[in-house]
Amino acid sequence: MPRPPLRLKRRAEFLRAAAAGRKLPAGALMLQALARGDAEPVRVGFTVTRKVGNAVVRNRARRRLREAARLVLAERQARGFDLVLVSRAATLGIDFERLKGELNRALDRAGVP
Repeated sequence: MPRPPLRLKRRAEFLRAAAAGRKLPAGALMLQALARGDAEPVRVGFTVTRKVGNAVVRNRARRRLREAARLVLAERQARGFDLVLVSRAATLGIDFERLKGELNRALDRAGVP
């Protein structure tokens, strides 16, 4: 069973990825990718705005993003990146395999190995 990636937890880390990183819309999500330039493992943060729904709905969207990131990043040798996955309303209604595919395509476009 693949281990979950390291997490971004502080607001400053999220803001740095948003300000200096690439923003890549990918259908049901948006990826913000910041190359750190080191060989440390990839770190991932998740954001779901209130536009998506109430707390129960937002938590469900976050859980889907977290699981998709865990599975997709386990197949890659990503190092030296901070990634922020921003949920959209479509995150909940999309098939899980399609969600993983959109995340894979966004990571490819961002240059994440």
